[in-house]
Parts: sequence; C-alpha cells; structure tokens
Amino acid sequence: MSQVATKRRTQAERSASMRARLLDATLDCLQDLGYARTSTPEIARRAGVSRGAQLHHFPTKAELVTSAVDYVFTQRREQFLRAFRERVDGGDPAEVAIDILWSMISGPTFHAWLELTVAARTDKELRGPVAALTDRLREIVERTFRELFPAPATPNPFFDVAPRFAFALLDGLALERMQAPRAESEAAVIDALKALAKLVMPRTP
Repeated sequence: MSQVATKRRTQAERSASMRARLLDATLDCLQDLGYARTSTPEIARRAGVSRGAQLHHFPTKAELVTSAVDYVFTQRREQFLRAFRERVDGGDPAEVAIDILWSMISGPTFHAWLELTVAARTDKELRGPVAALTDRLREIVERTFRELFPAPATPNPFFDVAPRFAFALLDGLALERMQAPRAESEAAVIDALKALAKLVMPRTP
C-alpha cells in the first residue's frame, strides 16, 4: 500500500517538475525570441523533454504560453507578499509595496506578458486565452491589494482604483524603459506615485 502511494507521489512530482521546466522554457523563449518565433518544438528542446511529453501537458501553443505567464505571475505574487511582510520596520507600506512591485514588473515577466497581449490582437487562437488570463491576473492584483491595504474608514473613490492605476502606470513605465531607459525620469515618476499612494492608502501595522 505504502509502495503504491510512494510511486504515485513520485510520478506526480516528476510530472510537476516536467511542467515547471516547460513553463520556464516558454518564458525564456518569449523573452529571447518573441511570440511569433516561439515554437512548441523549441520550447520542448529547451526544457529537455520530448515533443510527446510537451503535447501531453500542453496540447497547444496558446495554452502553453498563457499557462507560463499565469505560472510565473502566481510565483511572483507569493514573492511579493513575502517581501512585503519581511520589510524593514518603519518603512512606509505604500512605498515598500510600490518598490517591490516595480522590481517585479520591470523584468522578464513584463516582456513575456507584452508579447502575448500584442500577439492576441490579431491571433484568434490566442485572443480568448489571453482575455481569460487578463481577467485572472486582474483579480489576483485586486485581491492582493485588499489583503495588504484594508479599506479606509472614510470612503475614498481613488482607493477603489488604486491597484489598477498603479499597475497601469508602472506597465507604461516598463514599456518606456524597453525603448529609451531614463533612470532619473523613472525615479521621478515612481516618487510621484508613492506620494499619491500615501493620500489614498491607509498605513498598515
């Protein structure tokens, strides 16, 4: 009985490991090659798995690339929450949250997400999955924000749009960095966002 259970756990662990390798390889391809040049055979090659194994876990390219972004975003959310909880005492929660968020958005994950959103505009197979993923990511962002910053005692309409506003602004800043990085300009925009955040986001313990 225990041997069967052990075999099942081992098989599940191997399956999870294979999926993780495929998803990591997908993100690498999106960053290195862009969506158009990313192919499932290339992903399988980079992941070190057979083409049949890749098709078993992810039958289509659209499913694979959207799953990869969902996978890394979920991981980043956990990293964000852990970093926020481990912040140095005395740091303003809004400022800390924005700094952590910017460090996450301005990296490879953003590049992969940008590739998908642009490709989905004209790719019918990708459009539906990306729309569903966008809704899921938005829900995760909203939930994370509510967990960290409870609503103020006095109703504030800006508080309701704060997470979407912050992400939209930082997304735009990350896009600008890809084309013409300007450190001083970035810092000024982020400082302005922090100042606005303090007006609408109550301090947490």
